[in-house]
Formats: sequence, structure tokens, C-alpha cells
Amino acid sequence: MKPHGVGIIGCGMIAEYHTRAILEIPGARVVAAWSRNPANGQKIAALAGGSCPIFDNLDALLAAKEVDVVAICTPSGAHLEPALAAARAGKHVIVEKPLEITLPRCDAIIEACARAGVGLCTIFPSRFAPANQRLKAAIDAGRFGRLTLGDTHVKWWRTQQYYDSGGWRGTWSLDGGGALMNQAIHNVDLLLWLMGDAVSVTALTATLAHDRIEVEDTAVAAVRFKNGALGVIEAATSAYPGLEKRIEIHGDQGSARVEQDDITLWSFRDPHAEDADIQAALAARSSGNSGSSDPRGISHAGHRAQIADFLAAIDAGRPPLVDGREGRRAVEIIRAIYRSAASGQMVSLPLLHDQ
Repeated sequence: MKPHGVGIIGCGMIAEYHTRAILEIPGARVVAAWSRNPANGQKIAALAGGSCPIFDNLDALLAAKEVDVVAICTPSGAHLEPALAAARAGKHVIVEKPLEITLPRCDAIIEACARAGVGLCTIFPSRFAPANQRLKAAIDAGRFGRLTLGDTHVKWWRTQQYYDSGGWRGTWSLDGGGALMNQAIHNVDLLLWLMGDAVSVTALTATLAHDRIEVEDTAVAAVRFKNGALGVIEAATSAYPGLEKRIEIHGDQGSARVEQDDITLWSFRDPHAEDADIQAALAARSSGNSGSSDPRGISHAGHRAQIADFLAAIDAGRPPLVDGREGRRAVEIIRAIYRSAASGQMVSLPLLHDQ
């Protein structure tokens, strides 16, 4: 891999995961960071090895010649502006999920990066987990037959202190939503990646376990997919003590379940020789990679795999495995769920209007 200098934009908690991931990729270095909070910036500088300059002026960071890639780790509703500035400066752009909080803002990022000829990826590290890769390969190979049901359940717990710890948390303007947009979006992305596009959603949302937040901590949605299959999305930060996230895929020839990053069900009408090995290798694992009750309980391994793919894509002149348009898909269905919950009506996809 060619050398790449990465500038971190925003130095909150998730920036630590980006920094650790980048440090483990051969040829990649964190060479600069921008933060409004000097203490957060110094934390990232120390993590990066101490020689990483911290900027309080974004234009100055983007002017640094050693920076050819930026990783945007600002609050969700503040991804657009640094992404546009980075594209104008000719920097390749990594955006922590979600790409942005409305479709027009997502589209503006996608269009700016395309116009500037720079790479763009949205961070969805769950796609890189071996269990999910196996599940995707089995679907693509037709092992499930006709897909009939696809469900995801993210029943997590977040304390009131979690929401009170940052002024942006739990707000529509900067968080863009609650349990769906912030926590469950990873599994929403997985569901669309595995099952294909959705054509309609019918949803309910509520705020049941927290005070002083504008957004939902509990959500359920019924989904109809383009291929005719049905599905369910459950998302919560109101389910004490927090359960491992789960995704289930069913068809008329087989069923599978992934809990956290482990396969816990793998059953097909037409068994293959490798099935026993898959079950032995993956079902017995204990990933230790759960954010069910602690937002810091996740691993940076998925970030490392995805950022390495992005840097390799830049070098090879190919699209990354998760580009901006892929990142937009999860935002679109979540926005449709919010619209359905607000109106009490089924909402069709694609969304023609979103603000």
C-alpha cells in the first residue's frame, strides 16, 4: 500500500477508534487533527504518537501537504461542511456513520466528492465482520432459495448520563435521530446489504426511558423489500441491560442468524461440506465487540478493515466496498421510518422528498 497521511476532523470518542485503526494499517499515518476542544485534540495527538499537530482552523489542516485523506468524526449533523471543504481541497474523504442526517445533505457530499474526483466512503464496519461476509456470500450463492424474511434487532441500553454528556446527543439537528440513526444504523445497513432495497415501511417510534432528548429511544418498523420478502427492524436504547444485536435471514431453503459478530444459526435444506466448519469456527467465537450497554464496548477491527479497503481503493483507482451511495441507503430508510412514525402511514421508497 502507498503511504497515506490522514487528518482527523473532530476528536471525540469515535476519533479514537479511527486513530487506532489507522495506526495498524501499513503505510497509513495520522498526521494532523482538528478539534474545537484542545483536550480532545491532545488525546488524539498522544494516541497518534505525539508528533501529530492539532489545528483549530480547518482550512489550515486541509492545506497541509502531508494530508491526502481526512476522516470526519464530528457529530452526525456536522459532517457536510467539513466534507465539502475537504473535497474542494482535493482530499479523499472518510465519513463516520451516518453519511449525514438528511438525503439532501448526503447528496451534497456525494456530488462534491464526485465533482472533485476524490474518494468517499461511509463507515459501516459490520460489513467486514467474517460472519456477515459469510452470510452475504451464502445469499449471493442462492443458498437460502427465495428470501422470505429479513429481520434486525438492536435492543441496547444507554444511560441518561450518556445523552446528557454531549449537547448534540439526542437532538434532531446534530444526532439526526435516536436509536435508529445513531445505534441501529449499522444493522439497518447490513439488512439492506443482505436483503436488497426496501420498497415500503410502516413504523412506530417512542421515547420511553430517557428525559431531555428530542428523538426516539424505541422504534419498530415493518419492511417490504423489492424482492417481495418482508422484514422487521427493532431499535432501542431503552432495553436494560442491553442485548447483543441480532440479524436473521430466512428463505424457503435455509435460515441463518448472526448475533453480534457470531453465527448462532446456520441451517440449509441442501447442506454443503463447509457448513460444519463455519459453525465450528464462527459459532464458538466470543467477539467481545458489543456496544449493547457501553458505547466504548466496540472494537476498532472493523474500522481497520474498512479504512484499509478505502486506502487500497484509492491506490487502485476503484470504488471502495462502501462508498457514499451505499452510505446514503441506510439514511434513506431511516428517514422513511421517521416519516411513517410521524404520519401513521405507510411510506414508499425511494423517498422523493426529504429535508
